Amino acid sequence: MISARIGDELQELLSGKNVHMQLSVPQLVEKATSRGEAKLTADGAITAQTGKYTGRSPKDKYIVEEETTKDKIDWGKVNRPISADIFESLYTKVIRHLKERDELFVFDGFAGADPASRLSIRVVNEFAWHNLFVHQLFIRPNEEELKTHVPQFTIVSAPSFKADPAIDGTDSETFIIVSMEKRIVLIGGTEYAGEMKKSIFSIMNYLLPEKDIMPMHCSANVGEDGDVALFFGLSGTGKTTLSADANRKLIGDDEHGWSDNGVFNIEGGCYAKCINLSQEKEPEIFGAIRFGSVLENVVIDPETRIPDYDDGTLTENTRAAYPIQAIDNIVDPSVAGHPKTIVFLTADAFGVLPPISKLTKEQAMYHFLSGFTSKLAGTERGITSPEATFSTCFGSPFLPLHATVYAEMLGKKIDEHNAQVFLVNTGWTGGEYGVGKRMDLKYTRAMVRAALAGQLNDVETEVNAVFGLQMPTSIEGVPTEVLNPRNAWADGTAYDQKAKELADLFRENFKKFGTVSEDIVLKGGPIA
Repeated sequence: MISARIGDELQELLSGKNVHMQLSVPQLVEKATSRGEAKLTADGAITAQTGKYTGRSPKDKYIVEEETTKDKIDWGKVNRPISADIFESLYTKVIRHLKERDELFVFDGFAGADPASRLSIRVVNEFAWHNLFVHQLFIRPNEEELKTHVPQFTIVSAPSFKADPAIDGTDSETFIIVSMEKRIVLIGGTEYAGEMKKSIFSIMNYLLPEKDIMPMHCSANVGEDGDVALFFGLSGTGKTTLSADANRKLIGDDEHGWSDNGVFNIEGGCYAKCINLSQEKEPEIFGAIRFGSVLENVVIDPETRIPDYDDGTLTENTRAAYPIQAIDNIVDPSVAGHPKTIVFLTADAFGVLPPISKLTKEQAMYHFLSGFTSKLAGTERGITSPEATFSTCFGSPFLPLHATVYAEMLGKKIDEHNAQVFLVNTGWTGGEYGVGKRMDLKYTRAMVRAALAGQLNDVETEVNAVFGLQMPTSIEGVPTEVLNPRNAWADGTAYDQKAKELADLFRENFKKFGTVSEDIVLKGGPIA
């Protein structure tokens, strides 16, 4: 828990006359606009600009190296160590900085919709709009819960405090430092609100496995019969689109836990990308942006205050934060039973992975650890052909423990609950990017719905000769020639060559998991 000195400094800060505890949404909207932090839009939302940083700063994120945690953390480029001395020195400076502010804003709430495993959190903010953000993104306590609320973790956020690397021991003016031992997240030098959300997710990824609960970077929904489905996938794979189904209720769109009780949402809200957002394409998200919602870096008309979601002047990473209750078709509270179906989404720009395939447990663990998708030619300077991207467990920036911990939990859960796992390629067919075409969304929807309905559990399959994946030979509403990717290519030999090229990239990436059991490598990976 928080050490005496750290706790005393925090308590002294929170006892100041400049501190506002648990303000309501209208109060925070008033504060954010009157203080010049944000502007009101025509829809009743507020929009704020985050300045220099319009996304996460992964190179400025640290975990304090402490006696109780130093042997548990998977140290490396993602989990970078920092000393307790540097943390405590910065902490004292940040507290002193916040004491001098005219106003501070404090939110008490929870991470985790299941009361049996939730984390009590407190967030101390320099900005009112940041406090509104966390109010909408985390789980809001009722009056009774608030009376007995004791924070287990505290975020102290001071965006206007900038570190001096030469003195403070950081790499830049920005820092996001987590002390697992002192139960503090210290944030400075960045106004990007997503750092608070992802810090708590990283903490849950550290704490939940100790309770035999699997934390997951995925969306989840549930059908009328109580059948739960999980959707894992990196940006651009269609996770949000495919998990939003009018015939199924949304449990959550980004972060979940899987316990002995079932699945629960870690958050109380949604943090949706809104570049090119339209009512026609994404009516649920468009309709959720209303009074109390928070827009980040969305350009608005200076006269009408109407948001221009097509304007990426400030960043392509424009965002909208709103409570999950702003969406109609949800489960409330955000808890459900055990998953019946798990879907891994990939956008394969090589055009060689099957549009859908059934995975064995070992294949599921292999592809979960791989977390594959593609960067496309032309999307970044220097990329002239499709480039494989691997993000461990579909969320490597947020995993404090070794990746195999999470993969082994997945394998155990699959066995315990007989979950069916599918790999779905929403990328290219008939050739690689620039030659073939993007998989037709109506076919992908048909395949996913068939999987969720259990229609693919016992169908006839054929084995992909390179990846060893079981490909269904027929699915209602999907042309047969689409189901086997080799048949969709004009030149089968060219397909074989490109498939082996991707298979080699999988093998090369998998070398970093040296401690993984042979079964996962031999039974889960490419076979040619």
